[in-house]
Amino acid sequence: MDNDNWHLSKSVPITLIFGLLVQGAAIVWTVSMMMSDIENNREEIIILEKRIGRIEVSVQSQAISLARIDENIKAIRSSVEKMADRNE
Repeated sequence: MDNDNWHLSKSVPITLIFGLLVQGAAIVWTVSMMMSDIENNREEIIILEKRIGRIEVSVQSQAISLARIDENIKAIRSSVEKMADRNE
């Protein structure tokens, strides 16, 4: 008679089975924590991308304002120089 049924020998210590179960649970827990951390990082990256976008817009508007201020200073300097030339 062919006995192909799988069975567990009594020579396998229960501590080995318990250790394998604990190790399997630890692996599942580790992967779960890793997936949670990845999701948190993804959400934080999205928030930072939005923040960077707002900062870029702000920097561009500041650059435009600075250019306008620079042009105004040049115009004022030119006017002051013309006034100084007239008074000489």
